[in-house]
Amino acid sequence: MSEHTATEQPEKKQKKRKGLLTRFLDMIEWTGNKLPDPIMIFVGLCALILVASAIASAAGAQATHPATGEVIEAVNLLNGENIGRIFSEAARNFGTFPALGMVLVVMLGIGLAERSGWFEVMLQSAVTKAPKVLIIPAIAFIGLLGNVAGDAAPIVLPPLAAMIFIKMGWHPIAGIALAYAASVGGFAANFILGMSDALVQVFTQPAAELIDPDIQTNVAMNWYFIAASVVILLPIIWVITSRVTVPRLGTYDNPEMGSEIIAIEPQQRKGLLWANISVGIVTLLLVVLVIPENSFLRNAETGSIVNDSPLMNGVGLVLAIWFFIPGLVYGLVAGTIKGSADISRMMVESMGSMANFIVIVFFAAQMLAYFGWSNLGTIIAIKGAELLEGQSGIVIIIGIILISSFINLFIGSASAKWAILAPIFVPMMMLLGYHPAFTQMIYRIGDGITNPITPMFPYFALVLSYAQRYDKKIGIGTFISALVPYSLAMGIGWTLLMIVWYLLGWPVGPGGPIYLN
Repeated sequence: MSEHTATEQPEKKQKKRKGLLTRFLDMIEWTGNKLPDPIMIFVGLCALILVASAIASAAGAQATHPATGEVIEAVNLLNGENIGRIFSEAARNFGTFPALGMVLVVMLGIGLAERSGWFEVMLQSAVTKAPKVLIIPAIAFIGLLGNVAGDAAPIVLPPLAAMIFIKMGWHPIAGIALAYAASVGGFAANFILGMSDALVQVFTQPAAELIDPDIQTNVAMNWYFIAASVVILLPIIWVITSRVTVPRLGTYDNPEMGSEIIAIEPQQRKGLLWANISVGIVTLLLVVLVIPENSFLRNAETGSIVNDSPLMNGVGLVLAIWFFIPGLVYGLVAGTIKGSADISRMMVESMGSMANFIVIVFFAAQMLAYFGWSNLGTIIAIKGAELLEGQSGIVIIIGIILISSFINLFIGSASAKWAILAPIFVPMMMLLGYHPAFTQMIYRIGDGITNPITPMFPYFALVLSYAQRYDKKIGIGTFISALVPYSLAMGIGWTLLMIVWYLLGWPVGPGGPIYLN
């Protein structure tokens, strides 16, 4: 065989593989684009539950609660009495939805920190100061921690990483892939509690109450595991970038394009310094207030910091203050906040960004109420638990991760997915003896690992446009192919961490044991 022929065949094989991948990704994109908006999905689910309740009731659907022995029967929600209930309790379902107010309160602080410019300047400063040998892990680390900054990390970090990669002699799209995969793939990995922790707990609590109305969950109940996840995911992302992404994409032919990083102005640097100092002061003050055994932030009867304590019950306000103060300090020093009107405007804008979430919560609240009234959620959970009875925890862990990661390809909103899955997974796992915190963390792994490769994620189109700045011909399939190794590697590493954690029996966070008892 000639040298020419030997070279040509691998090239043809590679083209064929790339074509298959592109067609597969195009199929995912086409399928995902056919799905309605998440809000409409919830409207449809509400209607589906109403119809299903009537059918299930007529068919005599029932299940025996394994804990109490009570026979639970399906309730028809389309009879006269329950239709009246649907109308009369709609506003109450929405207004009393657990933790809705807490999420909105947290956004007041995060919104000011983001819109004052603190998040953006902090990210840029952290990345540009890192030594060359630490550039890749520094970007990965900031991306992982950046989810606490709301929208800032996936918006600010990818173009910044592209510019830095050009300076290092690497392909800018490799930098974009690294920053984006770390920011959205590791969405449930952080050393600090943030909005994502509050968003999932909003739906976990009412789902758990379907089985145990008195059960208490908290925002921090996954904290131990999400902190350990940073330690595991950081080297995984580092290895994939240095061993796969950078060598595969090679060098860039147009190094002068987009290579200039906008310098941080002296006033911005001064604002960043004082903002970071204020973070340390607020954190230190909080620790000092919590330490005394008779602290007003502890449970007055038990002295607990976690269980039914003002600290945990008021964690929304704590997080809001923790972000609000450095955002305010930065804005005042850097000049982005010139008066009270700017503060008010930034907080109003942050509330405006939550409009989609608020509408989703309205219909999710109705859906959860219908699940509870009809008993369908409880019946499905009991039947599902019966099917899983005898299965090992490892099988259950892998199953929930696979299901969550697959659904994530088609529904980009994390809160929307968990609002659908929580009323099924949480009660089902509780009936098998597992705590809601454990179930929630398993879901968050599945939800995170496919974030980089789903076109349904809100920032995908934006980051693709960043990549097209450096390669106008790059398509969705080519771009996703640069992200697939991250999803696969993070999925394997993260799942193994959860399995080891489960086998060791460690709690996933404060007030978050693996088992109910």
